[in-house]
Amino acid sequence: MAKKLNSVLGVDIGSQSIKVCELRTQGKEAMITGLAIGPTPEGAVDHTGVYNPEAVGDALKKLVSSNGMSVGQVVVSIAGQASVLVRTLEVPKMNDTELKQHMEWEINRNIPFAESTVVSDFKALGGDDPNSPNMDVVMAIAPQSAIDTVIQCVKRAGKSVHAIDVEPLSIARSLTQSYDDTLGDKTVCMVDIGHTSSSINIYHGSKLIMPRQVPIGGHMFTQAIADAMQVGFAEAERSKCESLAIPESAAQDLSPGNTFGGGDFAAFNPFADEPAPIAEPTISTPAPYTPFDPSLGYDDPPVAAEPVPVIEPMYDATPVAPEAYTAVFQAISPILAEFAAEIRRSIDYFQSRGGVVDRVELLGGGAKLKGLGAYLTKSIGIECDSYDPMRRLNMGAKKVGSDFLDEHRLEFAIAVGNGLHAFFD
Repeated sequence: MAKKLNSVLGVDIGSQSIKVCELRTQGKEAMITGLAIGPTPEGAVDHTGVYNPEAVGDALKKLVSSNGMSVGQVVVSIAGQASVLVRTLEVPKMNDTELKQHMEWEINRNIPFAESTVVSDFKALGGDDPNSPNMDVVMAIAPQSAIDTVIQCVKRAGKSVHAIDVEPLSIARSLTQSYDDTLGDKTVCMVDIGHTSSSINIYHGSKLIMPRQVPIGGHMFTQAIADAMQVGFAEAERSKCESLAIPESAAQDLSPGNTFGGGDFAAFNPFADEPAPIAEPTISTPAPYTPFDPSLGYDDPPVAAEPVPVIEPMYDATPVAPEAYTAVFQAISPILAEFAAEIRRSIDYFQSRGGVVDRVELLGGGAKLKGLGAYLTKSIGIECDSYDPMRRLNMGAKKVGSDFLDEHRLEFAIAVGNGLHAFFD
């Protein structure tokens, strides 16, 4: 078993930015002593994960040194849909020896990668009904090359890898630490909106029930604005951040009984052998290790090629009152409507199996869109709110001001969750 840490750097390498949280334990309390965010080197990370470890390692080294972060041990997420598979399984209750044998079989039959050498691990989630004959287990599988690449990034930055994590379990730690008092007995859908994709993970308390990823992210919204307004990507990004206000009145009711305007609807099954296809952007693909830690993410996957194709919505996405909307909103409305439908589809699948989602929490850089929470609340019929990974955490970062936190707090959930590895594991 790895030595328990009293200080750690939680690192989240995304396709657009690198986030770092320096966290230290003080008795039974966790304290953030540093936060930093910087740009990912252009073209260094795509849907396969990190493929230019030298550039990423150099950027990480510059980021931590310029922010005075001296902690040497790192917990980092492995990112990319081609770099890691995370899945939850319901299996018969069994002892540790039986579970290990069974999971070897499950892992072998679920390997989705062409690479023959893989690293895998699993973890019983706990919290099961004592009267149930079954138990829940989360498993993660990654190609050896993806693990080696992430380790290379950290070593080039002059740090040591303590553990490699997966995003859903990083979020689970953050959820337990920050919201156990209000959401500990609730079922919560955590929607992490990244640059090129979004994750839709459902938890009961801190227990991961269903992970899912969809290829819709902030890049698609920006590209849609650039195409519609015939401006450069940078200008479109500024328009999205400064001029876009999503009107709540534009939302269509996707709640049960009125889904897709009353048309037939099949809830998405994330565990089906051949899941229902969803609209995907065109993908542009460029070109001494320690065992995988069970407290294991995947991160921002596919980078959409330019131009991003228009997603044909699965229902009528025509704005109700076009004259009330800005040109910026009209540019993104089809993608936004499809994104709301993907959240509703995930929730409907979960609820078709007897679960009930009490709340939706929005996180990630894409969650900063003005009016998004109110729009999604009306669309899916469940309260949506912005997630605060700093809630109930002591803040001792001298170089972090309130303006920085107000601008970036939604982006730090994974990095904070990785940092909490020192506190929980």
